[in-house]
Amino acid sequence: MTRAAGRSRASELIDRAKAAVSLEDFGDDGFREGLEILVASADAEARFTETGRAAFDGQIIGFLGQRLQVEDWYARHPEIDEQEITAPLIGLGLPRTGSTALSCLLAEDPAVRFIRTWEGITPCPPPRKETEHTDPRIAIAEESMARRNVLFPRMKIMLPSTATGPTECQTFMGHDFKSQLFQAFARIPTYTDWLNYRADLVPTYRYVKRVLKLLQWRCPPTRWRLKNPSHSMFITALDEVFPDARYWMTHRDIGAVVPSVCDVYYELSKAYSDEVDTRFLGEQNSAWTELGLRRVIAFRDAGNDDRFFDIHFAPFQKDPFPILEKLYAFLGEGLTAETRARMQAWREAMPRDKHGAAPHDPAAFGIDLAALRQRFGFYAERFDVAPAA
Repeated sequence: MTRAAGRSRASELIDRAKAAVSLEDFGDDGFREGLEILVASADAEARFTETGRAAFDGQIIGFLGQRLQVEDWYARHPEIDEQEITAPLIGLGLPRTGSTALSCLLAEDPAVRFIRTWEGITPCPPPRKETEHTDPRIAIAEESMARRNVLFPRMKIMLPSTATGPTECQTFMGHDFKSQLFQAFARIPTYTDWLNYRADLVPTYRYVKRVLKLLQWRCPPTRWRLKNPSHSMFITALDEVFPDARYWMTHRDIGAVVPSVCDVYYELSKAYSDEVDTRFLGEQNSAWTELGLRRVIAFRDAGNDDRFFDIHFAPFQKDPFPILEKLYAFLGEGLTAETRARMQAWREAMPRDKHGAAPHDPAAFGIDLAALRQRFGFYAERFDVAPAA
């Protein structure tokens, strides 16, 4: 079947999403720019296999359908917008720096709220407090993660997660089609360049806030703990939407970080393409990491440094509790005995390398470690990050 004249592939995906959920209203129309650029970039540059193309289209339709459902809930319950998101704690740590483990430990505090994996996949209908631990979407998410482990067998080593554990807001940013999520599995340089240098992320973060309000509406608490490494890239937009946020930032030798991130991208990409350019992955990840670090350092140096709590990888891995005590003091909160016990139980149940190790070769991505460390000398000096032994 030929495409109707003048109709883009993005428009066709929009129509398929509307038909799938029998809804029409997407809310703010700003998402369309990112969607058009993303789909055009993927069609021209991603080198998808047939399976990869189908998976990409399915993801786009799913995100559009979730966006339609979010707006439908707001239309039927406008009081949701009266919810307030106050002083969230947001993690900006680079990937592969212990940020996932820290996020999971913080989520063990029963007084805080976080985005659970199953909520990130399917936020609608908004959860209820009385069924948050028995919601049928938990089992659905577990089945989805089991399929992921078959498709991406090394991911459970690289990024271990559970259906009820914390996840990032990348998916909700994806509903607005301004998210690093897409470049993690697709070669889309045109879209990535637009996202990094020309996209306006303020509406995206307003949308994320909209979804957070929906999630806490019937399912408190309301003291949010969030984490997303790519927030460093868009820190000024994030600050405009969450001006009272405070931040933690994890640090590690860049020579251990960037090659490991490249390996994650490779593991995801190879399931969707037979032509994965590993050297492209090396430069892409080096470039966005540098850009994000320079932007967040500039933000900190512009009078915001006291809003940040810094954590170094090695001491955190050795014993996180002295650091967690200091983080709670930074927040003006107390680390209760119950929370500490829950954190300890999580740590014992999820030891580092529980599923094995994930070795990687920097040279496979065109990375010279000495040159990489020299390139990021500004970061190592600013945060006193020593090269790994």
